[in-house]
Amino acid sequence: MDFLVFTGSSNKLLADGIVSRLGMRLGNATVGRFSDGEINVKINESVRGRDVFVIQSTNHPAEVHLMELMVMADALKRASANSVTAVIPYFGYSRQDRATEPRVPITAKLVANLLMTCGINRLVTMDLHAGQIQGFFDIPVDNLYAMPVFVKYLQENYVKNSGECVVVSPDAGGVTRARFIAKKLHLPLAVVDKRRTSPGIAKAMHVVGDVTARTAIIVDDIIDTAGTLVESSNALLENGATQVVAVSTHGVLSGPALERIVSSRIKEVVVTDTIFFPKQIREISKLNVLTTAPLFATSIERIHLKESISSLFEGDE
Repeated sequence: MDFLVFTGSSNKLLADGIVSRLGMRLGNATVGRFSDGEINVKINESVRGRDVFVIQSTNHPAEVHLMELMVMADALKRASANSVTAVIPYFGYSRQDRATEPRVPITAKLVANLLMTCGINRLVTMDLHAGQIQGFFDIPVDNLYAMPVFVKYLQENYVKNSGECVVVSPDAGGVTRARFIAKKLHLPLAVVDKRRTSPGIAKAMHVVGDVTARTAIIVDDIIDTAGTLVESSNALLENGATQVVAVSTHGVLSGPALERIVSSRIKEVVVTDTIFFPKQIREISKLNVLTTAPLFATSIERIHLKESISSLFEGDE
């Protein structure tokens, strides 16, 4: 194929999966550090006149992964690449998409400005926390959805009869996301009404909808400290759910998240590989990591061939 795929240091496992499905190799680049800690990037093969895709999630440490991506983009543009598409499976700072109180930044907009300034021509990402972030860019943004991956997994492992399961949104803001899966699986929908007392801390109040004698499937986009997840699962079990399963695109899993999940009554937490997990985390029995490599590989190929990828937005493939 007449394009190249490079990766930074954030998620080489996913990048390997993507190029494997494309039937190609990763581009040859050096991404390291100088002795003083500054990022050192060198592109070790010609990219002149070619379309280039750079795979790099901007999760923790976000400042390092973001800087790597920008430096790589600058190097590729200076090497006369025809176009540079940033493939950012997890878009860091996406939760800072608006000013929630006086004298705070809108960091997601700042990140958008930085990415455009360094020469990126297009962005491919997955399950943006806030859809309006697409409007922060003056370049094309393709926001893919991981929900088809979850639909297939749930069909194979949990949904044997529509009367045995219910899809649950952990808050009012995630109802649209949960409704998508509920519609695909022909399941009813419930919502956990909660109040957030401070960043990262939430208290579940009550459940809207019938979960009695059903497997409750919590659907979310990000699991950070897992506080919301555990509170929601407790509320569902107290309201008669037989068991709780959670699916979430981005497993940030910061702070006490893993300890909370392991000690909770949740049967299983299913996330994707948009964020890299070391082996010791992947081996946690309650955690299951599904790959998004086929979705990203298809989007990269179609973008290069100038074909439509709208079916990937709708979850039809």
